[in-house]
Amino acid sequence: MGHTTYTALATALLTGTILVAAEPATGQPAPILGAQQAVDLDQLSVEGAQGPTIGYLTKQTRTATKTNTPLIDTPQSVTVVTQQQIRDQGFQSINEAIRYVPGVIPHQGEGSRDDVVIRGQRSNADFFVNGVRDDVQYFRDLYNTQRIEVLKGPNAMIFGRGGGGGIINRILKEADGIPTRELALQGGQYWNKRLAVDVGDKVSDSVAFRLNGVFEDTGTYRDFVDICRYGVNPTMTFLIGPATTLKLSYEYFHDERTADRGIPSQFGRPYRYRENTSTYFGNPFDSYSRVDANIATAILDHAFDSGVQLHSTLRFADYQKFYQNIFPGGSVNNAGDRVNIGAYNNETNRTNYFNQNDFTYKFDTGPLKHTLLGGFELGYQTGIAFRQDGFFSTTGTQTLVVNPLNPVSRVPVTFRNIASGASSQYDLGLAAVYVQDQVEVDEHLQFIGGVRYDHFDFSARDRRSNVTQSRVDNLVSPRAGVVVKPLANLAFYGSYSVSYLPSSGDQFGTLSQGLAIAQPEKFVNQEVGVKYDVTPALQLTGVLYNLDRTNQRLADPNNAGFFILSGATNAKGAEIGINGYVTDWWQAAGGYSFTDARITSNTSTTIVAGNTVGLVPFNTITLWNKFDVTREFSFGIGYINQTHTYASSDNTVRQPGFSRFDLGLFYRVNDFVRAQVNIENLFDRKYIATADGNNNITPGAPRLIRFQIVANF
Repeated sequence: MGHTTYTALATALLTGTILVAAEPATGQPAPILGAQQAVDLDQLSVEGAQGPTIGYLTKQTRTATKTNTPLIDTPQSVTVVTQQQIRDQGFQSINEAIRYVPGVIPHQGEGSRDDVVIRGQRSNADFFVNGVRDDVQYFRDLYNTQRIEVLKGPNAMIFGRGGGGGIINRILKEADGIPTRELALQGGQYWNKRLAVDVGDKVSDSVAFRLNGVFEDTGTYRDFVDICRYGVNPTMTFLIGPATTLKLSYEYFHDERTADRGIPSQFGRPYRYRENTSTYFGNPFDSYSRVDANIATAILDHAFDSGVQLHSTLRFADYQKFYQNIFPGGSVNNAGDRVNIGAYNNETNRTNYFNQNDFTYKFDTGPLKHTLLGGFELGYQTGIAFRQDGFFSTTGTQTLVVNPLNPVSRVPVTFRNIASGASSQYDLGLAAVYVQDQVEVDEHLQFIGGVRYDHFDFSARDRRSNVTQSRVDNLVSPRAGVVVKPLANLAFYGSYSVSYLPSSGDQFGTLSQGLAIAQPEKFVNQEVGVKYDVTPALQLTGVLYNLDRTNQRLADPNNAGFFILSGATNAKGAEIGINGYVTDWWQAAGGYSFTDARITSNTSTTIVAGNTVGLVPFNTITLWNKFDVTREFSFGIGYINQTHTYASSDNTVRQPGFSRFDLGLFYRVNDFVRAQVNIENLFDRKYIATADGNNNITPGAPRLIRFQIVANF
């Protein structure tokens, strides 16, 4: 494929002058370019209202503004991991896929959930699916994911509470009427076995169907740690009329695995991590994490005769989640012959009901072109938070001492709910209204301004005392931005945004008397950036930002159970991103980030002003490259470099920086079958991947090899 062909294709596709339709004779997608040019359809993905994608580049999305907006006109840093990139890297989880996103660091999440640090702000709740909150603590699979969008900076105007550092949004595959019949079979080290299917077609001229499914059963490089997960996601699309589309989706997903909280520390560094890459500390036979999720979604799009566009989403999701850990509860002593083991479990079942309704209207006032958005969101979330602490039979206490050279324990543990553990039934009602106007003055100047009002009504009943605590917050979150375009393919922008996190926190299971009177945390972000479309198929981005977090809680030393809202952090940084075709045979995705995230006012007696925020490196470089040698053969090379971090914000345990190379080999056997090999950590470097505090540190994987055969029929 010549560069001219890709440039022509990208120009037509990404500016909207290309149409993709079903060829009547074959039912296959047929690009209409005027002149008939060869097109590699593996690189071409049309995602309907969500925007077009070619290879590693997406140029438009509705997620950041709730309107279909080119990314170059969006005054915010957005990184998109496309399906092509997910496939080529061979990753199957959120925490793996975001490794190559500038400014995002995976968190261990107690070995039981997706957890991330974005611009120095940790969250395990700022996950969304097609723009709707997916905030339960579990590991998500990518079998039904079209792409992953990472929006950085506070996003309350669009997403509501939280999202102080940013959010992660998955766009799911949908029934689009294009014939799809794909079977992917994967195998690899540690008895990795995975099967995924993706089938879809038109049922009639007005109905389309698609089914995605997955089954995986695998060991891991960590001793005793196994994973079993499976899911099924049928979707249907109904063209009710020329102006109305209804999309229905149901997903059942199960994930069960050994919960693994890694290794402890000694002398302020990970304990012998070069020798303990696989060593399990605790009891792997009674440590596990399990989730069963049932998720149903209906999306209605309608164009009124007046020109108003309606996008309405109704989502029901029920999650049955439980995890139990018997894990390292302290550091290894100086003599190197003792380490404490602790135990606990958590039941965190939750049911979510959400309804979002967006109304968009385009109009002109004199020379000004407006895209006006108005909408509302209603939600109800209910569940339980129930924690039990473990007591070891040999000691009758919550602590067991083991030798770190032989740290696997089989000592029986009994669990019971103690006074400090949660036993809560909670209910959250939320209602929000929002309005936003995107104003195009001319081809060189655009403004965006919006505001959202959230009513957050939370109550939690202690099931032991039957005492209910409640709190109502009425939050106003503004957003403003300007885009200056001296050229059609070059944009400079500035933005200001605010977000809040209610005192009940990311995971709002309980509410104490002290929390019930605590004001929400506040996030204020200012950033300036540049976006440059070097070619229609290559985009470079750069951003400078300043993010302040205030109202963090410090325990009141004079009033037990209450807080002083004096804690604060500041994150300053710079990010550079690259996505797309550098040449017709070379694709790239990744970038560089500098992040200086600091504690600016004490948030505890050990987390004090001047400390670096935990798990945040000053510098990271991530770059994935794919080179097309021939039409049949390609290879990819990935590079990750990260400077040192601290396991927590008290800065007592230092984790060394590391470099890692990944490799991908791709071969197209014929028009229907392709094969690939992915090698993670090609040179078998010993490194620390992530952590959850000073004594729950995850060593990085050694060299891992996975094989995959993908058949289309």
